[in-house]
Amino acid sequence: MARKDRTAEAAGAAEAAEAAEEKAREKWMARFQVRLAMQPGVDRAVVLQAVKEVTTHCADTGESPQTAYGDPDAHAVRTAERLVPADVAARAKRQGAAVDKLGSALKRARDITGL
Repeated sequence: MARKDRTAEAAGAAEAAEAAEEKAREKWMARFQVRLAMQPGVDRAVVLQAVKEVTTHCADTGESPQTAYGDPDAHAVRTAERLVPADVAARAKRQGAAVDKLGSALKRARDITGL
């Protein structure tokens, strides 16, 4: 009877470890996708391509994304630099800066007028 208990405990521990690994993988992928989408010039196609690359690599090698690529934020920056043409990223940065300036001006106008 004790042998069955140890076997059941070992199986339970293995399932718990596997569930923890899956949760860590999902958390890494979610953070990577969000950080990647925030990079200048990144669109849906870039995010999908990057996710496919990470998923395929991890499936082929058995590595976790954390082991293969490290920090998801840093990998998002590297991926954007690799997949988004420099001119597209620069244009997106300029547009973002213009929108920020407009938002700041509108806020000041609201503060002045009391709206």
